[in-house]
Amino acid sequence: MELEQLRNDMVAAMKARDKDRKDAISSLVSAVKKAAIDGGCRDNVPSELVDRVILKELKTVKEQLDACPEARADLLAEYQRRYDVIAEYAPKLMSADEIKAYIEEHFAEVAAEKNKGKIMKAVMGELKGKADGGIISEVVAEICK
Repeated sequence: MELEQLRNDMVAAMKARDKDRKDAISSLVSAVKKAAIDGGCRDNVPSELVDRVILKELKTVKEQLDACPEARADLLAEYQRRYDVIAEYAPKLMSADEIKAYIEEHFAEVAAEKNKGKIMKAVMGELKGKADGGIISEVVAEICK
């Protein structure tokens, strides 16, 4: 995903007077800009950074949804709408089978040692932003059995 695409979609949401969508996309744009400044790439923001920020924001909203009390239906609805909008922009993550195949193909010698810490260290750098860390951990635990 490119930052420019997010900006264009935010403008389209403003023109359509879709406040919920505009707010969600606006928060993504702000988070991406902040991450770009922190990363020292203010002018030329790489799409990998945008994807990483989108996944982080998606996780944050998911945590808000999970932590919100059932009695607060208004907040639950707001968080759900925001989650749905952000999920549209989230990159497709690898499945457990794809992760296992990737590890067996690219990290066969490390996986042969059956050391979970070494495998996780090697794999997380490669798959960060491409796969969910929890699923990677489960796959690595399965390999180490």
